[in-house]
Amino acid sequence: MIKQIMNALAASKAELVKFTQDLVRIKSYSGHEEEIVKFIAKKMNELGYDEVIIDAMGNVVGRIGNGEKVIMFDSHIDTVEVKDEEKWDVPPFSGEIVDGKLYGRGSVDMKSGAAASIYAGAIAKRLGLDAGKTIFVSCTVFEEDCDGENLKYFFKAYKLKPDYFITCEPSDNKIVTGHKGKAQISIKTKGISAHGSAPEKGKNAIYEMAEIIQRVEKTNEELMKKDGPRRTLVMSRISSVSVSLNAVPSACEVYLDRRMVVGETEDTIKTEMDKIIEGKNASWEIGTIYRKSWTGMEIKYEPFHLAWKIDLNHELSRACIESYQENFGSAPAYDYWDFSTNAVTTVSMGIPTIGFGPGVYKLAHCRNENCEVSKIVDACSFYATVIHKL
Repeated sequence: MIKQIMNALAASKAELVKFTQDLVRIKSYSGHEEEIVKFIAKKMNELGYDEVIIDAMGNVVGRIGNGEKVIMFDSHIDTVEVKDEEKWDVPPFSGEIVDGKLYGRGSVDMKSGAAASIYAGAIAKRLGLDAGKTIFVSCTVFEEDCDGENLKYFFKAYKLKPDYFITCEPSDNKIVTGHKGKAQISIKTKGISAHGSAPEKGKNAIYEMAEIIQRVEKTNEELMKKDGPRRTLVMSRISSVSVSLNAVPSACEVYLDRRMVVGETEDTIKTEMDKIIEGKNASWEIGTIYRKSWTGMEIKYEPFHLAWKIDLNHELSRACIESYQENFGSAPAYDYWDFSTNAVTTVSMGIPTIGFGPGVYKLAHCRNENCEVSKIVDACSFYATVIHKL
């Protein structure tokens, strides 16, 4: 079957590459994905998808087949903003190919993976690989700020629970067995306001936070000394509330990013945070994020997700391993992501999940973001083979 997949892909290669370029040319910052969603929906219909859905949150999902075994590929199509466009060597929305690499915002994270999966679905249908299967290819919105809320909404609205899930996040075409967990946490201290000329009559919330800041730094140092995969704790924001610049602040808040490894739990974080604020007039909570999708839907995101890892003996893993060997003629290369993805939703639902996608993830969000064109084509072939193997 690999020969038939390669032949089908060869006939569509130029079209796939052009489609990926077109995706990069469409500016699709988080919350502003309407144009690219409608463009993808049109392409899915042209490619013969059996059904194309744009849901109330604004995700676009294509379906092929109607069999019992449900396989899903997912890519988010929102990107972070470009704030230094004039400093790029290749314009970030040109979709230019230079020395075999497609340049532009989203080329890595993750429009190349989206294009590859969309065409893989079409090839699977053309070759009859959808027999007994239902294949969903989702292109989801607002992932950059709200991992997994897009899929959480779609699964609930359409009463769907796939049997297998492949996230097409960039992995340089290595098989990714999981990723770290994430807790985003807000710590707040309380003070008493007073005029700046009489600070002794108040209590400065910033001073109350000062020792907490030191404890956060010390905690991170201790975490990074632990054996095994690296745990981290970063303070990413600080703010205060004061009636004026001539007054003692009555409140102070810091925001933390904590990356977790397999085995760490909610109790791990609770114990850690309780120790950090111990003895202070302070409280902590998961730092809830509120956003609005391009359709106007309000999104509430609770950024707490445990780390996960799939067993290499799982049926999904074996299918990916066999697909890799047939496509690349060698034993698989593996990776494990430090960052979080939409897979937080599928893993929490008990859906077998694995990662594979074109692009070097360390180039994501960077100036001169680029993806090797050959890796996009290879990823498409890999996805189609996985469908066959499952």
